[in-house]
Amino acid sequence: MTSGVGIMLRSGEVTRGSLGTTDAVSSLIEELQFMLGEGPCIDAYNLEVPIAESNLADMTGRWLGFTPPVFKAGVRALFAFPLRVDAVRIGSLDLYRDHSGALSDDQHADALIMAGVVSQAVLAIQAAAPPGELAAQLEALMTPQNVVYQAVGMVSAQVGVSVDESLIRLKAHAFASDRLLTELAKDMVARRLRFNAAGEAQDVTS
Repeated sequence: MTSGVGIMLRSGEVTRGSLGTTDAVSSLIEELQFMLGEGPCIDAYNLEVPIAESNLADMTGRWLGFTPPVFKAGVRALFAFPLRVDAVRIGSLDLYRDHSGALSDDQHADALIMAGVVSQAVLAIQAAAPPGELAAQLEALMTPQNVVYQAVGMVSAQVGVSVDESLIRLKAHAFASDRLLTELAKDMVARRLRFNAAGEAQDVTS
């Protein structure tokens, strides 16, 4: 059995956010992958193959920023499956366990079926959206990540840099301050935090 499940949507090299998680640990897994750009879902999407790490305690040299905090949260095994329909890639499905051990053949087969069902459902919802835009139903489910993009826009305006550079600066500050990206973004949107013209983050609550 698995302990939790998460769904990540991607578009090209851009992580759009988490479509859903089953518990707090799954949410942490998705958040860290979104913030760090590494992890099983990223690899499953990029390589277009299932990713299996059945014992995180034995891992060395892979996902250096991602593995320590999820291990501390109780994750002992991770499995990710690409979400796609034919040649269209849309994201990844990830499963975690609070104990080590590989998936059985039946569990692996069930996960592949689940990934196929999720892929078909996402594409069906997205089909009605305008070209280049995310369907409203999907966007509503990804509210925690949407606040990040609001904050990115604010950083872009405050510092005078591109949106891509703003996201890099926001991620870097979250990592340096040991905070989740969505928490930092909420402070930006609530105007408790701002970036000055030099690109330095400043607490404006005091």
